[in-house]
Amino acid sequence: MTTATERSVPKPVFTDAEAGAKEFPDSNARRFNYFTPQKRKQTHYEDVTVEVQPDPRHYLAQGWLYGFSDGKGGYPLDWTVLKAWGSDRPEPERGPGTGGKGYEWPAHGWHEFRDPNEEWELSLYRYNANVVRQLQANVDAAKQAKAFGQWNPNWVRFVQQNVGAWMHVDHGLGLYLFANANRRGPTNMHNTAIAVNSMHLIRAAQDLALYQLTLSEEVEGFDGSAHLETWNSDPAWQGVRETAERLTATDDWAEAIFAANVVFQPLVGELFRSQLVMQVAPRNGDFVTPTVVGAEEFDFAERDLRYTKAIFELLSNDREFAEHNSRTMNTWLADWTGQTIAAARAMQPLWSQPDSKPVRFEDALDRVKSRFAGIVEELSLDVPKELER
Repeated sequence: MTTATERSVPKPVFTDAEAGAKEFPDSNARRFNYFTPQKRKQTHYEDVTVEVQPDPRHYLAQGWLYGFSDGKGGYPLDWTVLKAWGSDRPEPERGPGTGGKGYEWPAHGWHEFRDPNEEWELSLYRYNANVVRQLQANVDAAKQAKAFGQWNPNWVRFVQQNVGAWMHVDHGLGLYLFANANRRGPTNMHNTAIAVNSMHLIRAAQDLALYQLTLSEEVEGFDGSAHLETWNSDPAWQGVRETAERLTATDDWAEAIFAANVVFQPLVGELFRSQLVMQVAPRNGDFVTPTVVGAEEFDFAERDLRYTKAIFELLSNDREFAEHNSRTMNTWLADWTGQTIAAARAMQPLWSQPDSKPVRFEDALDRVKSRFAGIVEELSLDVPKELER
C-alpha cells in the first residue's frame, strides 16, 4: 500500500491588505454616498443619474477613455460659453502612482444641477406610454361618437393646414436641437433631462402625424398632406420656420436650450397652442384637437420649462461666474426675442381663419409676453426691450 506524499502548495495568508478588506464607517451601508444629495436623503433619481457620465476631474486616473479627432476628449466644457464655478480649473495631472485623486466632489458647479422632475429612463417610458394611451382613448371615443362630423368646414381646413404644420416644429426641435444638445451637456443630469425633452417633442410630432392620418379617414375631404404646402409657403408660417431652423443650427448647447425653452416656446409655442388652438377649437365643434395639443402644452409648461429654469437659475446665480453668465444670457435674450416676436406677429392672419373667432391676437400676444417676462425675471435676467416690438 502506497501513501500519497503531501504536496507542497503555498497556502493563502490574509493580511487585510486585500482590496475590499479595509473597513470604512459606511462599509455596511445599503446606499452609496459618492455624491452629495440635494436633499437630506439621496433619491432613486440621483442613484441612477448622478455621475453616470464620468469626469476626469473626479477619479478617472487615466483621463478620458475616448476622444475626438481634434484632440478633445469626452465632454469638453467649452461646448458652451456659459461657465459654472470650477470650470476653469485644469484637469489633474496624471502619472504613475497618482491614482484617481483629483478635486473634491463636485469638481465644478455643473454637477450641482438636479432635474426637479427627477426624470430617468423608466419614468420617461411610463409617462409617454400614459400620454399616448390617453390620447388614443380620446380619439377612439370621438370616432365612436361621430364627433368629427360636427366640425365647421373652415375649421377642417385650419386643422389640416396649421395644426398639421406645427408637427414640423416639434419634429425639428426634438430631433435636431434637443437630441443634439443631449450629447453636448457636461453631466449626465443635464443630458438625461435634455433627452427627455427631446422625446417629448418627438412624441408630440408623432401624435400630430397619427392624428392627421385618423382625420384623413374620418373627415370627408380632409387633406392630410396640406400641412406641407403651409409649412413651405404660407407667409404666416415663414417666420416660425426661419426661427425653428436657426434654432436647430445653434452650436452652443446651452444657447440652443435657452433660446428654445425660455424664448421660443413661451412666445410662439404657447401663443399657437394655448391662445389659439385650445381656445378656439371647442367653439368650432372640435373637442378632440385640444387634448392632442394640450398634451404637448403640459409637457412644456409643467416639465420641460421646469428643468430649464433649474439649469439657468444655477448659472445666473453662480458663485464664480454669475456676472459672466447673466451678461451672456441677456445677450441671447436680446438676439432671440427680436426674431421670435417678429415670427409671432407674422402668425396674426391665423386668428381670422376659423368661423368662430378666439380672443384678439393682440390680447393673446400680451398674455404670452407677460408670461415670458415672468420667466425672465425668475432667472434674475433683464426683460429685453425687443419684447415691445
